[in-house]
Formats: sequence, structure tokens, C-alpha cells
Amino acid sequence: MKKKLLKFPLIFFLSILLVFFYLLMIDRNPSEIPSALLNKNIPKFEAESLFKDKNFISSKEFGNETTLVNFFATWCKPCLDEHVYIKRFSDEKMIKVIGINYKDNPKKAIQWLKKLGNPYSNVALDKNGRIAIDWGVYGVPETFVVNPEGIIKYRHAGPVTKKIYKKINLIIEDNK
Repeated sequence: MKKKLLKFPLIFFLSILLVFFYLLMIDRNPSEIPSALLNKNIPKFEAESLFKDKNFISSKEFGNETTLVNFFATWCKPCLDEHVYIKRFSDEKMIKVIGINYKDNPKKAIQWLKKLGNPYSNVALDKNGRIAIDWGVYGVPETFVVNPEGIIKYRHAGPVTKKIYKKINLIIEDNK
């Protein structure tokens, strides 16, 4: 009887140990934040355009080709770090890139893009953060892949790094 009582705690302990090892071994990223907008239409919005005299109207900008949407700001250090990869999407991969300038000074944004290079086909101004809220943005930078039908296929919270650049490239190729 005592032997049976001793086996139960041992089996229980080993089971818990196996669960912990399994959780350590699986490939998961705690910084990846799920998005309720994945596989849904992009939010419709209208905003001022940074460079153009007419308003930015989302229904006219999306829906013809795979598009990369990048929320950025000049005061954001990770935005500066990822800018080289955003430019590569535009320059090397010939992907349409739309920028959403988040709670920023438009004059500083223009200077910033002139200095670093402008990868964006158009830049919408999100002065009060409303567009970011509609897209479910937690903070800048965030990048989305939108397919030709205007459906969000991927979201990355944080700066685009070399590893993320490669991952987004694969997603873009799958959605062309």
C-alpha cells in the first residue's frame, strides 16, 4: 500500500516536469502579439497626406497589389533602426510601402525621410493616434502585410530586423 502511495507523487512530479520541458522546447515568441485583424479587411480611414496636397484615402491606396504598411515616427529609435529594411522592400523587392506617421511633427518627418531616403509611396499622418487604434497598433514601429484584396495577412510588432525581413519576404511572395 505504501509503495502505491509513493508512486502517485512521483508520477505527478514527472508529468509536471515533462510539461515544463515541452514548453521550453517549442518554438514560440512571447513578444509576438496576436492581432484580431488578421485575415480581415483593413480598417477604412481618411487622413492628411505628408507629401501630397490631397487627403490619404485608404480605399484608394489598397486593393490592387500586395502592400506593406509601416507605422513609424521620427522620435522612435527602433523606427530608425528598421528603416534600412523598409527601404529594401521598396527599392529591391519593388513592394508598395505605405507609411503611417504616428503622433509626429510633419516637418520633422519630411526632414527625416529626406535624410534617410523615402521608401513610402504615400504617408498618412496619424496626428492623434486614431488610425493606429483602428489597426490595433500597440506602439511604433509596427508593420503589416496587406494582400491585393485588402486583407491583412501578417502583423509584426517591433522593428523589422534581418530575420523578420526574410520572414516578411516569404509572406509577401505567398500573397502576390
